[in-house]
Amino acid sequence: MSSVRTEKEATTTLDDALKPVKTRDADGEQVVRAIKSLTEDAPAAETIDGFHLVIDALKLNDIDTIFGLPGIPITDLTRMAQAEGLRVISFRHEQHAGNAAAAAGFLTQKPGICLTVSAPGFLNGLTALANATTNCFPMILISGSSEREIVDLQQGDYEEMDQLAIAKPLCKAAFRVLHAEDIGVGIARAIRAALSGRPGGVYLDLPAKLFAQTMDAAAGKKSLIKVVDPAPRQIPAPDAVKRALDLLKGAKRPLILLGKGAAYAQADADIRAFIEKTGIPYLPMSMAKGLLPDTHVQSAAAARSYVLQEADVVLLVGARLNWLLSHGKGKTWAQEKGAKQFIQIDIAPTEIDSNVAIEAPVIGDIGSCVAALLAGIDAKWAKPPADWTGAIAERKDKNLSKMAVTLAARPSPMNFHSALSVIRDQVKARPDAIVVNEGANTLDFARSIVDMYEPRKRLDVGTWGIMGIGMGFSVAAAVVTGKPVIAIEGDSAFGFSGMEVETICRYSLPICVIVFNNNGVYRGTDVNASGTPDVAPTVFVKNARYDKLMEAFGGVGVHATTADELQKALAEAVASGRPTLINAVIDETAGTESGRITSLNPSTAKKK
Repeated sequence: MSSVRTEKEATTTLDDALKPVKTRDADGEQVVRAIKSLTEDAPAAETIDGFHLVIDALKLNDIDTIFGLPGIPITDLTRMAQAEGLRVISFRHEQHAGNAAAAAGFLTQKPGICLTVSAPGFLNGLTALANATTNCFPMILISGSSEREIVDLQQGDYEEMDQLAIAKPLCKAAFRVLHAEDIGVGIARAIRAALSGRPGGVYLDLPAKLFAQTMDAAAGKKSLIKVVDPAPRQIPAPDAVKRALDLLKGAKRPLILLGKGAAYAQADADIRAFIEKTGIPYLPMSMAKGLLPDTHVQSAAAARSYVLQEADVVLLVGARLNWLLSHGKGKTWAQEKGAKQFIQIDIAPTEIDSNVAIEAPVIGDIGSCVAALLAGIDAKWAKPPADWTGAIAERKDKNLSKMAVTLAARPSPMNFHSALSVIRDQVKARPDAIVVNEGANTLDFARSIVDMYEPRKRLDVGTWGIMGIGMGFSVAAAVVTGKPVIAIEGDSAFGFSGMEVETICRYSLPICVIVFNNNGVYRGTDVNASGTPDVAPTVFVKNARYDKLMEAFGGVGVHATTADELQKALAEAVASGRPTLINAVIDETAGTESGRITSLNPSTAKKK
């Protein structure tokens, strides 16, 4: 809280103003004494400025961390926020600060805050905001901006841009605050929009003039809003619950599919109870891994292709039938054998029937919906037929046995399987560690090899499948949980955010980055067909030493060429909590073009 004018200053100003009166007339002295007496009796008006109203509004709503990058016009806001007790994590690029805010929102169910400068800084953060909205992560991008009167007349202000108009199509909601007395309302609306219904990204525009505005401190305090119940429960209709349970009861080959929305919901106990009481096999999407341990007897992950093709009734919990699930159509679902019947839990009614018919929509928040379904499961509930669960178990055992042989091999140089087997063992030893994962082959292999044992311990590229989330997600995971983080990075993916290793070192975060270095995008073996000296577009500098980048900022760098070296370095990193980067040398011939989504690459398809 800032007082812009003290009582002493007011009295001094009055003395100066009445000095001519005192020199002219002795009576003037009496006037001065009378006025000063009145001034001294009345307390000075205490004021508060826009900077502190923003900070107080965030603190009032239990926001304790800001991710961002200082600069005009928000540099002082970052300083003041830190001085007022907020943790301010400053990045090297706004996109990574935005990714950190998004991941924090997913992990905490509170909107992650990203603070950026105007125009270019805002645009850098906008990619993360759009990605948060797509993934249903609650996040608020707060950006300083140019003055409205100049922007609207396009008079050429510093970093002039109509940021609100640009942000609107890419997020759930966008607001601008022009007056100090509206800061409380603006932040309250942003919080409620980010958290209510289907969570997502919100943009809040704060022009530079707003920060210096002042108002009466008491009135300012009254203008702030503590948001009450920003994500209220939405109870499903009883007839919808009955319809869903009746459909499950009649299924011969039921399947439960868990999406990252199920992980975000933090309804872990009820989800596990429902799965175990019904006996229905389940398949977790990548960020839902760990809701139940991947080693759980009902997990069908090791028989994924089989259960998607053969299931007759599928219950979707926090998952959408988007491209990650082949839109519920085609060969993935053996559509030629007949359409599946779907039960879908979703908070947004408009999501229903978006790709295929949903026979039993259950509309409401996941926690309430799963609780309602669980209440309908009694001792008379019949478990799935043994021929269905037995067929799944048989395929799981076969696939897992084959995988065990592959993982036990120790080729030189390492391949994806041998390197990931080391990480798999470390995560088993430290199930509380958070895994961040991105890349093409690095992502595809890791999510099927590295088992997870606890909920919300795996963060990856999500719905868009974009690269560059690695360091931002890692920083957020370390900051908001205090747990060790293992970032499994393809060398191409690491390049998007690699400079943030300085951020990791600056804040001494317990993050171990493992770069799977195979000298290029997908592989390091492409050849420039033109015959010119330039390397192929997918090839990087051979034998690059990414570990030296971490060493440059005071962290630990390790060059690992064998599985044993990788195992030793990873165990030491997790135990010590020191910022570490392991340059894991992978056979450059390992991997495939575009990983497991080669079919989405038109140029690759033409070569077939």
